[in-house]
Amino acid sequence: MINLQERGMFFVEPTSEVYQGQVVGENSRADDMEINITKEKKLTNMRAASADSFEGLTPPAKLTLEESLEFANEDECVEVTPEAIRIRKVILDSSERMKASRRKKQADAAV
Repeated sequence: MINLQERGMFFVEPTSEVYQGQVVGENSRADDMEINITKEKKLTNMRAASADSFEGLTPPAKLTLEESLEFANEDECVEVTPEAIRIRKVILDSSERMKASRRKKQADAAV
């Protein structure tokens, strides 16, 4: 997360559980960025240097329900549970999302 925080802002904390298709942050560019936020950093012999690495993270943005609804694109939905408000893709699997996007572009071109 430390390497990715310069590309945008996060909506989740470092220890939060996430799932495929969940929107974990806002990209500084207009397009979506597919990332694996659960990928662990490779351990090296220099563990002491990165022991306090979470302290360098910018605190995540906590969106309200109204802000989440405004933020969500047409291919996203807002998931509300008693514990959290999350934004996620309607189609969770990234390869299925790409197939659906291609089908939509073909249908739009045919019209």
